[in-house]
Amino acid sequence: MMPNLNPRQLEQAMKKLGVKQLKIDAYEVVIKTKDKNIIVRNPDVVKINMMGQESLQITGEITEEANLSEEDILTVAEQAGVSKEEAREALEKNKGDLAGAILALKNE
Repeated sequence: MMPNLNPRQLEQAMKKLGVKQLKIDAYEVVIKTKDKNIIVRNPDVVKINMMGQESLQITGEITEEANLSEEDILTVAEQAGVSKEEAREALEKNKGDLAGAILALKNE
């Protein structure tokens, strides 16, 4: 960061360099991957446009949860002989690991 610059001076310097920033009023950001969802709660989101390239800067409280498909839930429910809700809970506890969820339910 540049020392001795207040935020207003920094913003003016960024404008001179052609960098545009836009604050986005968001209450939650979800990034979905193949294996999990990354959730950012109470985010500060800034859209930055620098020389035609757009990017997002996101800060906040980050948590991860397993990306559970209906097929995975049904498989665990059938294999462990439990309800879909119990299967979902077991999958969440085991971070999406089907075998781990089934074993945990059978050992209860």
